[in-house]
Amino acid sequence: MSNITPEEEAARKKAIFDTMSPRGQKFILKKGYDNWDPFEEPKDPIDIRTDKTKRTSQQLIREFLQAVSHDEYSSAYGRGAFELCLGIVNNDEAARGMFDFSCWYRTLLKAEGHLDEKDKK
Repeated sequence: MSNITPEEEAARKKAIFDTMSPRGQKFILKKGYDNWDPFEEPKDPIDIRTDKTKRTSQQLIREFLQAVSHDEYSSAYGRGAFELCLGIVNNDEAARGMFDFSCWYRTLLKAEGHLDEKDKK
């Protein structure tokens, strides 16, 4: 939209709005017509979102579960790990809280001598 004047952009926005169904228009009006940007770039699909290491949630969970012995985890364990993985990749505040608490709790257990040798890795 580099060479489009604000007037042209407003006219295009109105034209898009006018071609929408009444239900779609109602949704936009409820959100606020001025806040609506019909030219906004779409968000990345969830399956290609990556974390800070540039890994997808699928790559992360695969690496994690390969590092854990199959005897040490159940399907519920894997589900929980995957839910937390998705939350972290999607920057979910609840997942961040669970992650921070887990890190803090491990440090507490280690400091008080409650971890077995196998848990100290």
